[in-house]
Amino acid sequence: MNQPTTTGDATPATMRAVVVTRTGGLDALEMKDVPVPVRKPGWVRIKVKAFGVNESEVTTRKGESSPDVTYPRIPGIEGVGVVDEADKDSGLRPGQQVATMMGGMGRSYDGAYAQYVTVPAGQVIPFETGLPWEVVGALPEMFQTAYGSLTTGLDLKAGQTLLIRGGTSTVGLSAATIAKDLGATVLSTTRSPERAGELRAAGVDHSLVDNGTIAEQARELVPDGVDAALELVGCSVLADTLNAVRRHGIVCFTGALAGQWTIPDFTPFMIPFGVRLTSYGGQAADLPADVFAHQLQAIAAGRLTVPIAKVYHGLEQVRDAQADLESGTTPGKHVVVLDD
Repeated sequence: MNQPTTTGDATPATMRAVVVTRTGGLDALEMKDVPVPVRKPGWVRIKVKAFGVNESEVTTRKGESSPDVTYPRIPGIEGVGVVDEADKDSGLRPGQQVATMMGGMGRSYDGAYAQYVTVPAGQVIPFETGLPWEVVGALPEMFQTAYGSLTTGLDLKAGQTLLIRGGTSTVGLSAATIAKDLGATVLSTTRSPERAGELRAAGVDHSLVDNGTIAEQARELVPDGVDAALELVGCSVLADTLNAVRRHGIVCFTGALAGQWTIPDFTPFMIPFGVRLTSYGGQAADLPADVFAHQLQAIAAGRLTVPIAKVYHGLEQVRDAQADLESGTTPGKHVVVLDD
């Protein structure tokens, strides 16, 4: 593998990166030598240590993303690493552990499939932990989405009941562990009965086999309906999820694993009377540094479980990671670690 050329200081002039110059299959993920990104004022340059591989990046590679994605593009909507360079008044120092995610990263500007990435300072979360990079690298987008859905979306409280529709997804598993840490009772769904063990390992109290309708099953356990529901499967099952929730309860629409994002001929009267429907699609700022620190401490203490499918070493294995993600055979997060 080609080594980066250096400018004579600690930061090299070039770096290795995975670049999508044309859309298509796995061969559209090309290894290239590219210039290390120049940091703009108000931005932070991060030396990448690990990143999660997400469906969004597969969509970018295939050319199925929204118009804000331009090419050529280095994908990667999240990453963890250490500060390489930042404004002196940013409160960030070189070598400090940080996480970043979303905000156009890997879409409208280059992302984390590289040795270095630059991002706006406002979407950088500093932290301190002794956890390995492969564990921390699995967290940012997954935990931000789960935590934001439970708090901003559902305002979940201790003692409440939560239904997670799409429970064996990475966000679903993360939401279960966070909800249990908050003190909720968790019901969660899977389409495969043999995967109920994964839900139990995440702390789920009641696993439900999803055959397309689960409202009746949920009400057998909670006759008046659950307090809150996190919808990750999509619009194809939303009406059924709404029927599982009590009057004045809340459903938060966060994902569409089944691929359906819209409802033909939608009428508000499909929402049961008194049930509230909201959505969530937040940013890094929705995961405050103190909350992320609490989650890291909870992982270290064994209270939170990180669903990691497989760890890959080096940018050369990004194609393998995306292939495994698309196959869907291994539950959990696929994480790439950049070994020095």
